[in-house]
Amino acid sequence: MQPTVENQKIPVSIEKDERLIIGHMKQFFSNKLALAGTILVAFFVLLAIFAPFIAPYGLNEQIMANRLQPPSGEHWFGTDDFGRDIFSRVVYGARISLWVGFLSVLGSMIVGTLLGVIAGYFGKWIDIIISRIFDIMLAFPSILLAIAVVAILRPSLENALLAIAIINIPTFGRLVRSKVLSVKEEEYVLAARSVGMKHSRILLLHIFPNSLSPIIVQATLAIGTAIIEAAALGFLGLGAKAPAPEWGKMLADARSFLVQAPWTLIFPGIAIMLTVLGFNLMGDGLRDTLDPKMKDTR
Repeated sequence: MQPTVENQKIPVSIEKDERLIIGHMKQFFSNKLALAGTILVAFFVLLAIFAPFIAPYGLNEQIMANRLQPPSGEHWFGTDDFGRDIFSRVVYGARISLWVGFLSVLGSMIVGTLLGVIAGYFGKWIDIIISRIFDIMLAFPSILLAIAVVAILRPSLENALLAIAIINIPTFGRLVRSKVLSVKEEEYVLAARSVGMKHSRILLLHIFPNSLSPIIVQATLAIGTAIIEAAALGFLGLGAKAPAPEWGKMLADARSFLVQAPWTLIFPGIAIMLTVLGFNLMGDGLRDTLDPKMKDTR
């Protein structure tokens, strides 16, 4: 008895896959901007991991006699209005910002991808309902929608993370849906359907793997956006609460000292800018590597 297509194993050349991966890596790291972005992201990730060993002072160590001291050899980024070392707080703040960025994007990516795959593959009324939900969510400015979600749930860092995840779901959903609509018309998918392969296997073996590249690129770019959104919510008092060293909260606390002690505002702002820049440069590099057509249209 001849094995069906569903039960056959498609031979895969491991050597060919390795060459493809190595080729992508060489192309990615040959892009100087992408390399610079990767270095920035790696720097802040290492900063977050080794914060207790890098920070010269405790997270909330207060020395009121040293309040609002300018940058010096003792306090590299100066001190705030409570005499806390700003460099130490910026270093610890990397943990909060990256944690919010990674987890919120992971949540929105999982939910958005699932909904996008279902809408694009099955179509009909399922697609109409999911697409209209996405349209309604995208009709609101993202930060206003996030504020509404946090206001309903109660201001906190965890609820800010949840709000950021929710507002980014339509971005992933629409991206994946458009990719699935294209992939499902490919000959190998039509052949799998014609021999009776189950929908679940088609989605797992054919649709999802061939829709992965834009998801990776969008996730990288979305982390930078999530960090900005978390900082915005923290600045508005809807995110992390004192004394957490969240960068947006640090900016909000420093507003009163913009003229008297501008360093309290400058260094957290630079940390946000460099982190977001790193993820954006890395995302652009991944886009050029994984989807060369995008390079031609830019």
